[in-house]
Amino acid sequence: MFIPIGNTPRDYAWGSLTGMSEALGTTASGAPEAELWLGAHPGSPSRILDPASVGADTLAEWIARDPETTLAGVDGGIDPVSGAPRLPFLLKILAAGGPLSLQAHPSAKMARRRFVQEEESGLARDAAERNYKDPFHKPELMYALSESFDALCGFREPSASVALLVEFADRVSGGQAEAISRFGRTLQGAPEAVLRRAVCWLLADGDRNEVAVLVEAVVAAAQGDERLASVTVRELAQSYPGDPGIVLSLLLNRVRLSRGEVLYLPAGNIHAYLAGTGIELMAASDNVLRGGLTPKYIDVPELVNVLEFSPLPVPYLAPEEAAPGVHVYRPDVPDFVLAVVQPESVEPVVVPLHGPAIGIVTEGAFSLRGAEGATGLERADSVYITPSEKELLVSGRGTLFIATV
Repeated sequence: MFIPIGNTPRDYAWGSLTGMSEALGTTASGAPEAELWLGAHPGSPSRILDPASVGADTLAEWIARDPETTLAGVDGGIDPVSGAPRLPFLLKILAAGGPLSLQAHPSAKMARRRFVQEEESGLARDAAERNYKDPFHKPELMYALSESFDALCGFREPSASVALLVEFADRVSGGQAEAISRFGRTLQGAPEAVLRRAVCWLLADGDRNEVAVLVEAVVAAAQGDERLASVTVRELAQSYPGDPGIVLSLLLNRVRLSRGEVLYLPAGNIHAYLAGTGIELMAASDNVLRGGLTPKYIDVPELVNVLEFSPLPVPYLAPEEAAPGVHVYRPDVPDFVLAVVQPESVEPVVVPLHGPAIGIVTEGAFSLRGAEGATGLERADSVYITPSEKELLVSGRGTLFIATV
């Protein structure tokens, strides 16, 4: 079955005024349009455009009523609220006009254990200080749709941060220079240990006045400097003045994706999306541990438990070429796979499916045929594809994204 679906973009304050409409060829609303959710997540389940066709108004409702047709045994776990089987992934169009919070997500094992502990504690699931809203992990990938997509992603080698801080110290004087130099000296030593100590000091353990002086000094040092790290400091300071996450950004990989490049963010990777529009595909979960650049609750001890402090290179995800014009991004988790279809000729291409799928067109138009049915999609159209279609014969021109398992 091919069931057309849709949704309304979420209007988070950091959303872009134009990114969503530019990506999909739609009319901008004039308000921030941050995320378009395509899936069955209870926070914003996709609408079924023809409810009578399946006897349900939303994708979540249909899955709960008929898991055999919609999931065919794919194991996405059980929703802790409804008790219904879950679609394991959530597909989003994300359009960032400003920085999102620094955050990380737990492993599957930790999510299960901590969720049970918080349930047993009696802490309400909607409490501001609740960390684990469900027992699931939340790895994610980001495919850049815009010409560039900016992000902070994972810890880099402390020596690179020290070198930058030395230059920053030379750009200011007096107490500001000393504050920067003193922080730089704390980054000498075993990388994991010094990064852990730096995060704890910035977010919790450090004297708040000393941290404030350091943040102010770093912002001052970044003035008039056009390197990406300095530009990022200034932009973060404009959005979140005085936030320790401004300094924390200097410890992270600063990434600028070009259109078509992909990041994969596994459990424990601290990250923040800064600007740009992309396809975000993730395991369906609400478990977020924040680390700055937000007015929301930050549980520093739990964040530190989750974080992977080993310095790592930028975690680009390379595709497999499944067929000419079909590139598949397959991370090391069973929850999701992203296929990007950009046909190179008029000949149809085959896209295999191993479970339920969601498709959306960002350019052009496509015809899709499966084992049981067929459909046509134009730009901005999205569709839920049941597992019974088995594989897709796709023809057309443009760009079609297919999220599946």
